[in-house]
Amino acid sequence: MENRPQVLIACSERVRYGYLPPEELTRLEQVADWAWFAGEGGNIYQASEDAESIAQLARELAGVDALVVCHGAPRINAAVLEAAPRLRFIGELEGDRFATRIDLDAAWARGIRTVDTTNGSSYPVAEWALALTLIAMRNAGALFRRILARNTDRSTIEPMAGMLTGKRVGLIGGGHMGRRLMKLLRPFEVELWVHDPYLSQELAEALGFLLTSLDNVMSQCDAIVCVAPLTPQTKGMIGQRELALIPAGAVLVNVSRGPIFDSAALIERLKRGDIAAGFDVFDPEPIPADSEIIDLPNVFLTPHFSGRTGDAYPHFFRLMVDELTRFFAGHQTYFDLTPRSQANRRGEQPV
Repeated sequence: MENRPQVLIACSERVRYGYLPPEELTRLEQVADWAWFAGEGGNIYQASEDAESIAQLARELAGVDALVVCHGAPRINAAVLEAAPRLRFIGELEGDRFATRIDLDAAWARGIRTVDTTNGSSYPVAEWALALTLIAMRNAGALFRRILARNTDRSTIEPMAGMLTGKRVGLIGGGHMGRRLMKLLRPFEVELWVHDPYLSQELAEALGFLLTSLDNVMSQCDAIVCVAPLTPQTKGMIGQRELALIPAGAVLVNVSRGPIFDSAALIERLKRGDIAAGFDVFDPEPIPADSEIIDLPNVFLTPHFSGRTGDAYPHFFRLMVDELTRFFAGHQTYFDLTPRSQANRRGEQPV
């Protein structure tokens, strides 16, 4: 048993008992021995900077083959990696793909595989993106508002785009969330257009979508769904000019991040009343109680909840155990952090 891989999980107590399902720990034990390094501080976007914790983690990494980090873990910098001669794998459990806890360049220089399973929350969001698209296509938010007002008359129905089947759907973003949404859309036999400068033409051909410009998505699609990450490049990307391109009768959905849109320009476009929309996110959040968007009849709103699954544990660790199982068996991992993904999150040119 001396040759079994050794895995160290560095995280806070909340993550240890709230993110790691016992059945997944049992599954991990089939391929490796594991231990828990208890850390504190930091959050989803920020690593702990406690010097004593960093030094202690470095000491415990001496005989470790794989390290999994999450909230509470200190930053894994070059000095920490120097103390870990056996380390071949670092996995970020949930970090919004910004890799704030990992010095990626230092890890890559040592030939360490870097993986991120933040996409565990992307898959339920993709389901809700489909739901919001269907709701907006039938302008069901306006009908529900009428029922809440005790108006149940069916003789007058609000204008709607109609069925999703056979329509042209434009995705802004083609990452994990976007690609899961593509799978969910297949039974509807839609034509898929995607704007994402970080995707390859080979992927477009393999998955059967058309790579195109943002202007084309905004101006020529029946349904427009934003599933892009918030980065320096995408913040404020959709403003008055882009919103003016949306044709009457189209629907607009956003399940990614509110600041991708210029909120004032968005409200003004929606007030024209010729498109329907569904939003799980907005800027600012929570939505101010006096915001005009709350009263717009052609908008269906939810409170940024689409990543919730109703399960006892989030799905991040299940994906990480999958990755560790693949890695220790000598297979390629699925969810690597790469120079391309790093450029995406920094809003830099694709590598």
